[in-house]
Order: sequence, then C-alpha cells, then structure tokens
Amino acid sequence: MAILQMKRLTLAVIRSQKEALLKDLIRHGCVEVAEIDDLVKESEISTLVKSEGSDLMKYKQAYASLQHGIELLNRYVPKKSPLLAAKPEVAPEEFLKETGLWGAVQFAQQIEENDGRIKRIAAEESRQRSVIESLKPWADLTMPLNTDGTEYTSVLLGMIPARISLEEVASSIEKVTDEAQLYSVSDDKSQHYVMLICLREKLSEVQDVLRDYGFTAATVTGLDGSARECIGKAEVALKELAAEKAGLVKAIEAEDVRRDEMKLALDRMSARIAIAEAEEKLFGTESVVMMEGWMPAEREEELSHVFEGYTCAYETRDPLEEEYPDVPVKLKNNRVTDGLNMVTNMYSLPAYGTVDPNPLMAPFFIVFFGLMFADIGYGILMILAALVAFARIKPQEGSLSFCRLLLWGGIATTVAGFMTGALFSDAPKQIYDVICAHKGIEPTWQGLPRLFSPTEDSIVILVGSLILGWLHLNTGMVVSFVQKWKHGNKADAIWEEGSLWVLLIGIVIFALKKLNVLPGIPNVVAIGALVIGVVMLLFGAGRNATGIGKVTAAFGCIYNTATGWFGDILSYSRIMALMLAGGVVGQVFNTVAIMPAKNGGINAFTVIAFVLIFLLGHAMNFGLNLLGCYVHDLRLQCLEFFGKFYQDGGKPFKPLKLSGKFVRAKN
Repeated sequence: MAILQMKRLTLAVIRSQKEALLKDLIRHGCVEVAEIDDLVKESEISTLVKSEGSDLMKYKQAYASLQHGIELLNRYVPKKSPLLAAKPEVAPEEFLKETGLWGAVQFAQQIEENDGRIKRIAAEESRQRSVIESLKPWADLTMPLNTDGTEYTSVLLGMIPARISLEEVASSIEKVTDEAQLYSVSDDKSQHYVMLICLREKLSEVQDVLRDYGFTAATVTGLDGSARECIGKAEVALKELAAEKAGLVKAIEAEDVRRDEMKLALDRMSARIAIAEAEEKLFGTESVVMMEGWMPAEREEELSHVFEGYTCAYETRDPLEEEYPDVPVKLKNNRVTDGLNMVTNMYSLPAYGTVDPNPLMAPFFIVFFGLMFADIGYGILMILAALVAFARIKPQEGSLSFCRLLLWGGIATTVAGFMTGALFSDAPKQIYDVICAHKGIEPTWQGLPRLFSPTEDSIVILVGSLILGWLHLNTGMVVSFVQKWKHGNKADAIWEEGSLWVLLIGIVIFALKKLNVLPGIPNVVAIGALVIGVVMLLFGAGRNATGIGKVTAAFGCIYNTATGWFGDILSYSRIMALMLAGGVVGQVFNTVAIMPAKNGGINAFTVIAFVLIFLLGHAMNFGLNLLGCYVHDLRLQCLEFFGKFYQDGGKPFKPLKLSGKFVRAKN
C-alpha cells in the first residue's frame, strides 16, 4: 500500500538479440523504456552512437487497416456481443507470433478496397439517377439530344417558368423574326420544357427575347441519342452497378468468418507497435544496442533471470533526488484500497517520493459514500452489480478498480441503510400501511429498526458529519506533519500544523465544558490552549517576514485560518444533505406509486401501477444518487483532504506490456 520504489535500468545487448530481448520485456510487462539521456546526447560518445530505427509507420498503417476493416465488417455484418462478456485470453506467445498476421492485414485491406469501390458505385448511381431525372421531361422528344441544328438553323432546348404563357413568348419572338418557332415538349408545376428552332443569324436576337422571360438552356452535353435512349442506357448502367455492388457486399460479408482472426491480428499488431515505439528510444553502435528505462525494484530479481539468457551487460540504481520529477509512479494497493486508484488517477498521481493517499483515503471515501447513499436496497444492487461484473467480465486494471470501488461502496451503503432503516427509502412501511388499510386493520408497525432517521435526526447527522470532517482534515494534517518532519522541515511542521492542533485542543476543551462533558477542567486550561495556539499561529505566520510584513502576515493568517477551517468543516455538511435528499426523493416516489392503491384499493391495476412507478422512480433516484454521491465524495477528498498534504504531478508508469482491445494475455 504505497508508491512502488523504482530503479533506473541501463542495459547494453548485442544487436542480434535486440528483438528477442524486447519481446521478453513485453511479456513480463515491467520495464518502461525511457528516452535517451541528455547526458549521452551531449557526451563525447554521441558521435559513436545513433538512435535506433523501426518499422513503426508500417505497423501503424497495418493497425489502421485492421481497425477500419473490423469497423466495416461490423457495419456490413452487425454482430451482437454478449452482455458483460470477458475478453478471450491468449498465451503471450500468441501475441508475438508472425503466422497469419499479414494475411489478416491483407483481408482488411481487401475489405477497405471493396468498401471504397461500393462508395464510388454509390456516387455513380446517384449520377445516373440524376441523369434519368433530368431527361424525363424530354422523353417525348425523338430528336437526338446532341443535335444543335443544321448549317442554317439552330436548335435550342431549355426551360421557361410555368407562370409565363408560352403564347406570349412566341408572340414576342415573332416580333423579332418570322424564321423561328417555339415548341412545347412537356410541362410540370414549375417549368415549361421547350425547343426553339430558328435561323442561326437570328439566334442571338431570339435569345435576348427569351432571356427576358427567364429562359434557361438545358444542359444535355455529352449525351448521345434521344432522351429515351439515354434513359435506357442509364437504367442499364444502374442495373450493372447494383449487381456489382451486391457482389462486393457479398465479398465483404464472406470475410465475416475472419472477424475474430482480424481482431486478434489487431491486438497482435498493437504489440508490434509498442515494441517499435520502444525500439525508437534505443541507441547504439553497429554491434551493440543500449537502453535506459525504469523498473519496479520488487521485479529486479525476476528481470535479472531474464537478462541472464542474453549476451548483455546491465546495471540498476536508485533514482537521484533531482530525477524524482521524471520517475514514473506505480501504486501498489490491496483489494480495499485498490478501488481508490480511480480517484487518484482522475485527480493526479502523487509525485514520486511522497505519500500514496489511497490507504489513508479509502476508509473515509467508503464511509462517506455509504452515509450519503444510506439505503439497503441500493447497496445490495451495487454489490450484485459488482459481483456479476467480477464473474462475467473478469475486470483488470482500471475496470477492476471501478468494480472494487462499487463493491465496497455497496457494502458501506447497505450498512448505512441498516443504520437509517432505509430499504428503497420507506417502501416497506408504506406497503404495510396500504395492506393494513385494505384489510381494515390499524397499522402499528413503525418501519425497519434504525439508529437514526435522516428526516427526524438531521441535526444529529449534521453534527456527526462535521465531526467526521474534522477527523478527515486532521488525518491530512498528521500526514503533512510527518512528511515535513521526515524531510527536515521541523519548524514548518511545528508552527503550521502544531499551532493549529494546540488551537483546536483549546476549542474542543471549551466546547466540551459548555456541553458539561468535562465540567471539572478549569476554564484557564481551555483559554490557555487557545491563547498559546493563537500566539504560535501568529508567530509561525510572520517568522520569515520583516517589518510591516509581520503585521500583514498575522492578519492574513487569522483570516485564512478562520475562514479556511470554517469553510472546510462546513463542506462536510453535504454528507447529511445528500443522505436527506436521497431518502426524501425516494419517499416521494414511494408515495406517488402507492397512491392508486390508497385511493382505489389493492387490485391488478393498482399493483401494476405501483410496480411501474416504483421501478422507474427508484431507477432515477439510484442513478442520480450514485453519480451525486461519487462526485461530492470525490470533492471532499480532492479539495479538502488532498489540500492538507497531497503533492501531485506524478507520471504514470507505462511499461512495455501486452495489451489488447479484443483479447488479453494470460498471466
């Protein structure tokens, strides 16, 4: 339950064994290959060594083809995946095999080519349909569309808006020349489709007349034959295109038998990409390849056995303090605290050399979440969901942390539900009352036994929430005090955390005397502790300031301490608020669900109405509370608790390891 100690690894291996060594490292998954050290780049040997190359781009292109091929198969041949199914497991050697890998890539590329051709066919079909639609108005015209006239006459096809009378147009043309004739070919709601025949020498004058009436020339260039002939050719082309497309779709569907093969190939290709990316971080000479990286100290013996099988030289060392910002961070936790990895990963990993917050945060996070949710029914649902996920999907890493957090949160919610007597809020009591009313019996049962009620004991719950917050914040201060003391900042620990504790002791004694819990303690003890705490606080705030700075530091310290602690403690009232809100909303849904039975008695209709409203209402309440409790619990940890001691900025440990989207390597 700590941040794993890391070691710097420096290794040199003969070039012929480079690939085999990288494959061994990815099998073990515990070495993060680092970039070339700047000292090497700037040293005298920089002229003797050079960065290693790889086929990274080739692998990435193949990966993209496989991914696109699988997506296309899913589109053309949809296949439902089993709900909550675990990824198939394969041996690590299967990830690294070459057999069949590039064949799967070729299948994917063929699917891509077929899909590309289908898209081009779709575009051509659209064009042919447009041709047919554009020629339909000219279907009764037997003249070839590419005819533009004779030596002395011109033929012009075009459209005139339907609102304009063709007689009026013809009359206007006659005023210009008698050697012209306007023929109507067809009409629709918006256009007259017309053909004009006139002497070539009069064409420009006639066009000027037509332009005044909104005439638009038809675009029939590139078409050979009459309109009906061209429509027939387009329809034949559409049939041919449809047949070709159907054949291509069948060819893609036939590749469905290789779907799993392509999925495995995708994950195998991701392993090659990981090795190639690591390879590009290596450097070496013609005969030797060198590598630098990080590894957990606890895996050193395991790796030493691996290195014994190679002609190589290596050394490991603890990181220097100035290297801490570059040291990757890996958290090691047990089954309880591992669930909190979700929180630290979402916020930021702790800096190397500091404290892993998960063991400290876990009990508070789980207890706070349970108190906020506080319902037996909701807690059991969470527990069942976690257990089903464990059994069906066999989660790992991030999903494993989520399932564990869901399990512990469900257990805490169930326990808190027993404390408040809530089972889907007050559902048992309301159901009991309706049954008694239906039978004409006076109800006597007061509901499930409870230690306290969110609606009746809200002040007690509020005080308890603030006390939990006080313990939470002080835990963070203890960690901060210990960290400062270990790093030699003893004065900071005494004047910052120490002075606050003396002040808080005085406040606690004073409050206990007022409540007659400790009546025997003299007032001077409480007042003395308060005075000493204030003096220590003011001295600590201004000890490094000079002149007027001491005064401003003192006032700033008083203001920040008073408002900061008051605001921090008050933030924990959200525990009571969420417990109350979830319970009241649940009561409202129960009341609405039971109303038909109260008014109309118990019958089939009222029972069905109750079940539907009950399920819908509590599903909404469960979802909203699950999200709300998590977010507010997260806020208490990240803003209030972490603010007391947490040093973030850690870089996640990203070792060279086998990781798949569709399959996973056996441990």
